[in-house]
Amino acid sequence: MTTGKSLIQHIVCFQFNELVQPNEIDELQKTFFALQGKIPGVLLIQGGENNSPENLNKDFSHSFIITFKNEQSRKEYLPHPEHQKFVSQLKPILKDVFVMDFNVES
Repeated sequence: MTTGKSLIQHIVCFQFNELVQPNEIDELQKTFFALQGKIPGVLLIQGGENNSPENLNKDFSHSFIITFKNEQSRKEYLPHPEHQKFVSQLKPILKDVFVMDFNVES
């Protein structure tokens, strides 16, 4: 049953540079997950290290899904100071990033 409300699923995949240490990634993940309690409209952040046996990840090692309450929440998330702080911590250790979003009827 749908309520007519459209959630936004934001998928982000990270490829870290070769020099990054596992503890740096662990700390970064903790910071990322903490955004759920700091940015209004972020309903859930899930994700982690790839463990697919298909070997189709194209060197992307971690992926995350952020569930936004609605499109307005996503618009507010992108420039939000806490998100920008996270991005500034991420950029020095990031080799590449892949992002896709889609709507989900709730």
